[in-house]
Order: sequence, then structure tokens, then C-alpha cells
Amino acid sequence: MLQLTVLEFTIRTIPEALVYIFAAYVFSNKKLDVNKYLISSFLLAIGTFLVRMLPINYGVHTILAIIIQIVILIFINKIEIISAIKSSITTTICLFVIELLNLLALNFIFKEQLQAIMSNPPLKIIYGLPSLIGFIFIVLSYYYFKKKGKNKNAKNRIYK
Repeated sequence: MLQLTVLEFTIRTIPEALVYIFAAYVFSNKKLDVNKYLISSFLLAIGTFLVRMLPINYGVHTILAIIIQIVILIFINKIEIISAIKSSITTTICLFVIELLNLLALNFIFKEQLQAIMSNPPLKIIYGLPSLIGFIFIVLSYYYFKKKGKNKNAKNRIYK
């Protein structure tokens, strides 16, 4: 089981859910509806929390969380099915890669102490923050460059 503590839920899962849903809006080219965004993020965080409490093998919780995210994106945010699937898988892979890089860096720095760090929820949160910050940075960068590209195209159409 990969149970979350209340501290992990508050400091890691909720912000991660906010980024996941925001990324889905960005990747699907859908205008952000703040109320639906907040509701969806909270539901995704709750869903992730509940899935992590299930007595299932490692990795299955990820698939279930992706399914929950897709369902939320389709029914609450009214994002098309294909876009919801693509954005869910893309965000999950992106976060996995960033977390892998963070874990490799921690393993290089702490070596044998890494197991003790990962079994201590407050330390796990602190040392996991670089991957969350990196995830946020990537999504916001993508959003910024996408928005900048749209503005550039709009200016070109005006001057032609």
C-alpha cells in the first residue's frame, strides 16, 4: 500500500492535482473555468488519496489515478475524450521523468540514507518538492510559450 498521510495529502497531492488539471486545460487548448478547475483538482486529489489507500500492487494506483483524472476531465471540465487521455498520460509521464531525475539526484547525494528519507513523511515531502516545482515549471513554461505563440500569430494577422 502507498498510503498518504494528511501532511502529504495537503502539501503534495493537492498542489500536484492543481497542476495536473491545469496542464489538461493547457494541453487541450480549453479556456480555464476556475470553478470547474478547482472542483476537478480537489476531486482528483481525493480520488488519488482514496486509490492510494487500496491494498493493490505498486503501479496499479497510477493507472487508476489516470482513469479518475480522465473521467473528471471529460465529465466536469467537458474536455474531449482524446484530449483528456493525451493530457493525462503526458502529465503522468512528465511527472514520472522529473521524479526519477529527483530520485537519482537524491540517491547520488544520500546513498544509503535514501530509504530512511523516503520512509519519513516530512522528509519525503521536503526532498520531493524539487520534482513538484520542476513539474510546475514545465507546465507553466509550456503555457507561457503556447500563449506567446498565439499572440505572435494574432499580431501577424493584424499587420497583414
